[in-house]
Amino acid sequence: MKKGKKALVLFGALSLVLVLSACSTDPVTSESTGIWDHYIIWNFVRAIKALSNFFGGSYGWGIVIFTIIVRIIILPLMFYQMKSSRKSMEIQPQLKALQEKYPDRDQDSMRAMQEEQKKLYAEAGVNPVAGCLPLLVQMPVLIALYQAIFRSQELKTGSFLWMQLGDKDPYFILPVLAALFTFATSKLSTMSQPDTGQKGMMAAMTYGMPLMIFITALNVPSALSLYWVITNAFSVGQTLLINNPFKINRERAEKEQAKKDRERNLQKAKKKALKNRKK
Repeated sequence: MKKGKKALVLFGALSLVLVLSACSTDPVTSESTGIWDHYIIWNFVRAIKALSNFFGGSYGWGIVIFTIIVRIIILPLMFYQMKSSRKSMEIQPQLKALQEKYPDRDQDSMRAMQEEQKKLYAEAGVNPVAGCLPLLVQMPVLIALYQAIFRSQELKTGSFLWMQLGDKDPYFILPVLAALFTFATSKLSTMSQPDTGQKGMMAAMTYGMPLMIFITALNVPSALSLYWVITNAFSVGQTLLINNPFKINRERAEKEQAKKDRERNLQKAKKKALKNRKK
């Protein structure tokens, strides 16, 4: 049931991404029509241009600041999503135990397992779908920001630091940084996850996604590479702030140690009680 709902939500998010991404690749201007182009993407472009005026008309700094502002605005959604994911992560051992308890896939076994899963979710305060819902809200915003940069000829003109925003990074610095920050985000996210038997899949995501970002960033204008660097760098800080794996693992280790101490003290108390009875 959980997998079915999550798959449905993720499919919906993916469909939304494809629809919005494929709306148009034509340059967006004040003459563009339609809700997506005129009211969303064009206003994103205008906002970036306005911010650029505070930095001597540097569109590069406009992209940097606007990207950070957008990420800050959607931070509450990310906070909710990451906290929900953390709760789900914490009950993975119990979910795995339930799957082992009901190895058969007949209708009665599946129904019994689903009932126990519902009870486990309720006790842990986890909504299996809630962690995916913020994705449906934030994804159009991030796509609009991406398209505002990709489809605005003005935002891809001019220079920023060592590069021309409309050309590829000549020194490959931005592609390398984008890949490194993507790897750091994925690595930090997986460091605190318990072993659920999916190490191969997580490793493929951890190393595969940065590679894809790197290859893509090599072949797009520097303005887009700059966007990826900033948004992925923000994600690193966001993960350390909301879902810090070092803190999570330390708290988990403390809980495990406290549990072992309680069990050890209980054993000592039982032995002591047994000796007293013999006396």
